Formats: sequence, structure tokens, C-alpha cells
Amino acid sequence: MNHSIRTVIIDDEPFSRDELTFLLQQHNEIDIVAEADSGEKGLELVIKHEPDVIFVDIEMPQMSGLDLATALQSLKKVPLIIFATAYPNYAAKAFRVQALDYLVKPFAEEQIGETIARIRERLSLNEKVETPIQPSKVARLAVEDEGRIVYLLPNDITFVFREARDTRISTNHRTFSTKTPIKDLEEKLKGYPFFRTHKSYLVNLDKVEQLIPWFNGAYQLKVTGQKQEIPVSRNYVKALRERLEL
Repeated sequence: MNHSIRTVIIDDEPFSRDELTFLLQQHNEIDIVAEADSGEKGLELVIKHEPDVIFVDIEMPQMSGLDLATALQSLKKVPLIIFATAYPNYAAKAFRVQALDYLVKPFAEEQIGETIARIRERLSLNEKVETPIQPSKVARLAVEDEGRIVYLLPNDITFVFREARDTRISTNHRTFSTKTPIKDLEEKLKGYPFFRTHKSYLVNLDKVEQLIPWFNGAYQLKVTGQKQEIPVSRNYVKALRERLEL
């Protein structure tokens, strides 16, 4: 993702807005396009500017941050929602309205950096989902196996995962081991229906049979011919469902 991250800050406390603005501006990719001092004004600005992400307080008069997040779900383009609040006890409700992250005041620079990394990762993932799959130049995947080179058809691969220092490539018949990082294999398999469900797992979506709720918004996948269930990080669930469902 090369473009800037268009951002709106919504908080009824001027000092909190100033503090958050200062911390966010330390990151070059953040472009703060507007600020609002109420949920109602924030809703107007989101509709006007169509930001990539909003940072919103929860406790505000009239329209709370949770009310605003609920109202945003009806928009065609829903921004990523980051709650920035002094109240830690709203976290469960926050994630029910699809919040990407939950920051508790006073903000720490490290905490803001981790949140921006999550935003960047989610936006990059969304770009991949929206980009039509281009035909791949790679007909088969070459894997070293006991001194030989084995050529695997991508459609025969069920999933790829990282184990210790090796990458494992699983088919219905056996599992191969390679030193190639998952990131490189993901690049080679771009023209095929593979999806990164977790930092350590890459899955062939044609092999998916079930999506099983796990805990804290995470899921597990059941794939054809495999007993092992594959983890799906909660940050990837929405994009995964969009790829899998009609």
C-alpha cells in the first residue's frame, strides 16, 4: 500500500484531539483530513471525506462513539474504526461494531505505532481483495524434496504454514518442506485462490469446507482432506468471508 491513510479524528475534548493529532502526525502515511467535536459532526465528515480510518472517542454527548460506529455500518464505504477512549470497559461492545482496535487514554507512542501497523495491514489486505486476480505465469510450484525437485500443481495444495524455520506445503497426499518464506510463496501463487488467514498460514480457498468460530473474534478453517484446523486471525475474518461467500 503506497497511498496515504486518510484519517478523521472525532472527540469532544480538544486536548485529546490535539494529543492524538500530534502522535499520528509522527507517521508520514497518516493524512488527517478532518476533525470533529461530536458524533453528529463526525458522521457528516465521514460521509463528506470518505476516510480510510476514523479515531473516535466513546463517551460523547448525544451521539456516542458506539452510536456513530453503528450508523456507519450502513454506508457503502465503511472506514476502519479505532476507538480512542479513557474507558477500558467498553472493549467488548466496541468489537461488536467491527472495531479494528481499541486505544485507552493516555496514548503511548508504541501503542499508536502498533495500531497504525494494523491499519496498514488491513488496508493492504482490502486492496488485494478488490484487485482482480491476474493469470499467473507460474504453471507449477517447484519444491526441493530429498535432493530432487518436485513440481506441484497449485490447485493440489491445500494450505501452507510456517513451522520453526521451515515452511510446510500440504497436499491431500503428503506434506513437503521448504526454506522459502511464506511471503515469497504467496507472491508466486498470486494468480490462484490463496488467502493469508494468519501470519503463519496461507490457504487454498477452493479447499475450504467450514469456517468455525473460535474465541475473541477469531475463527478456524476446515479444509478438504485435512484433520488439522487452520487459524484465522480476527483481522482477516471480514475479508475472508467476502472472498468465500456469494
